[in-house]
Amino acid sequence: MSAKRIITVFGATGNQGGSVVKHFLNDPQLKNTWAVRGVTRDISKESAKKLISQGAEVVAADLNDKASLIKAIEGSDTVFAVTNYWEKLDMKLEEQQGRNIADAAKETGVKHLIWSSLLDIEKLTKGKLARLYHFDSKAHVEAYIRDLGIPASFFMPGFYMSNVPGGMMSKRGENWVFSLPIASTSPIPLYDTNDTGKYVKAIVENKEALIGKRFLAASEYLSAQGVVDTFKTVFPEAGKTAAYYETAKDDFYGFMKGTGMPEFAIDEMYENMVLMQDFGYFGGASLDESHGFVKEPLTTWADFIKKSPAFAGLK
Repeated sequence: MSAKRIITVFGATGNQGGSVVKHFLNDPQLKNTWAVRGVTRDISKESAKKLISQGAEVVAADLNDKASLIKAIEGSDTVFAVTNYWEKLDMKLEEQQGRNIADAAKETGVKHLIWSSLLDIEKLTKGKLARLYHFDSKAHVEAYIRDLGIPASFFMPGFYMSNVPGGMMSKRGENWVFSLPIASTSPIPLYDTNDTGKYVKAIVENKEALIGKRFLAASEYLSAQGVVDTFKTVFPEAGKTAAYYETAKDDFYGFMKGTGMPEFAIDEMYENMVLMQDFGYFGGASLDESHGFVKEPLTTWADFIKKSPAFAGLK
């Protein structure tokens, strides 16, 4: 029996990386051909110990320390890399961390780097939306990876479904209300982080077709009103009075300031919404090509809300 290929997964205890680790450890085909190495900052955490108990190798590395990244990646066939802008709200830091991973992948001869990326929104919108730092930072790293000539694919996660239940969609009095500062017709590409492993499986199994390509990760586009309409269908009793409400910009800013978020980050959140309304989260691109590579059923918004703790007990 030939030795298993190693897939090294950054953010192994987080949402995206955690799903990749789980899928590669449990999928009947993948577990026979792939060994999973999870990368985390602190291997003494319970979440890291849990991965070890499930069969993953877990190593420590610091995204700000290139030498530690080289050590963590050494011997890997494939690397899934994700960074977390929201941890420090620092675009330049995220870009440097991404470049560090790319340099380490180049130096260790990685055969396939899968970078969790997003579009360059300042470029897409010709400067009209110039404060979407968590998009543009990842896009800049993508450009750097392309310049390095590493064999790479670019995983593009959509709008997190988990942002909606209990947050953007919550109960006001007796009514469930979904509110965003954009029109009800705005298309939202809905993405369940638990599906990440399914998408990454499709990417590694179709490597030759997807080298140098972007892979759009969302199960469906629904309009903001469509999100509510699906809620009404799944929960006909609770959904009788459910509604979409287009929040005024000033009200959105007032609410977000109340959470303690800094002003520049509120600007960023607002532009994220306007992006979907005016330009499209993925610039209007269809999901069909990416879906054509995925063999497993993806989680729809209807599937997701049936299991959401925020909606538990609704009828």
